[in-house]
Amino acid sequence: MENVVIIGSGCAGYAAAIYTARANLAPIIYTGEMPGGLLTTTSIVENYPGFAEGVDGTELMIQMQSQAERFGARVLFGSMVEAVDLSSRPFKLTVDGNEVLAKTVIIASGAGHRHLGLESEEKLDKKGVTYCATCDGALPMFRDQPLVVVGGGDSACEEATYLTRFASKVYLIHRRDELRASKIMAERALGNEKIIPVWDSVVVEILDVTQDKVTGIRVKNIKTNEETVIDCAGVFVAIGHVPNTQIFKGQIDMDEAGYVTRTSGSRTNVEGVFVAGDCSDNVYRQAVTAAGMGCAAAIDTERYLAASE
Repeated sequence: MENVVIIGSGCAGYAAAIYTARANLAPIIYTGEMPGGLLTTTSIVENYPGFAEGVDGTELMIQMQSQAERFGARVLFGSMVEAVDLSSRPFKLTVDGNEVLAKTVIIASGAGHRHLGLESEEKLDKKGVTYCATCDGALPMFRDQPLVVVGGGDSACEEATYLTRFASKVYLIHRRDELRASKIMAERALGNEKIIPVWDSVVVEILDVTQDKVTGIRVKNIKTNEETVIDCAGVFVAIGHVPNTQIFKGQIDMDEAGYVTRTSGSRTNVEGVFVAGDCSDNVYRQAVTAAGMGCAAAIDTERYLAASE
């Protein structure tokens, strides 16, 4: 029987682990398929307090992991929570085919990359279509080639700027006539001579499925309906995220978009189940707010267990 099971290993999960471990609750963390969460796909984090020169996203998560383990947290890398039964206590979780019993659960499963929803996108996934510039941008297939980034927020601007290290040029496709990104990120991207913005446009097809690799995109101007083809070797999709909460559907309350709703603090509608981070936050979605929510979930969990004794 586990005192605390933490699902997810991003900022929220590790912060929750640090606090519950320091409370001698011996938490166990199931990292899922992406240990460290989406922050590990960020080359440089410039807005996390305490790092005046910025910090590599992966390095930040390694430090959080080490800090949690120092106080006794157990981190199971790659372990997937495949199903949950939150209808009665102790809670039952299926992890890598095995049943795990838990007194409390902290859901910190984060969010995943939103897809364009194109058939050609799915068929060319990992064949030139990717969702992580820092993971894949330096691959030989992309070097000195024209590349495409789809999106208009901070992530898209960061991806486009990063890719200029390797690409001959980067087309930034956005459905509006101005970026949604923060001013500093937008200025950095638009000020780069290698980045070519394509405004008021959406991707309607990724070419070429018949060649089993990306050779270009077909874009449509939403104001004129004119379609054009842009040659490229890779498409980097950066249009936001969707919460990783599918396994909890029907078990706890969520909003229409799949974000777990909270009743008070980090509490869900199920007593003993708490939530933190991007799987519950559709407003701020920052590393520092996720860490704060992880702290709150840990404190709420500790108090719940103390009151239950």
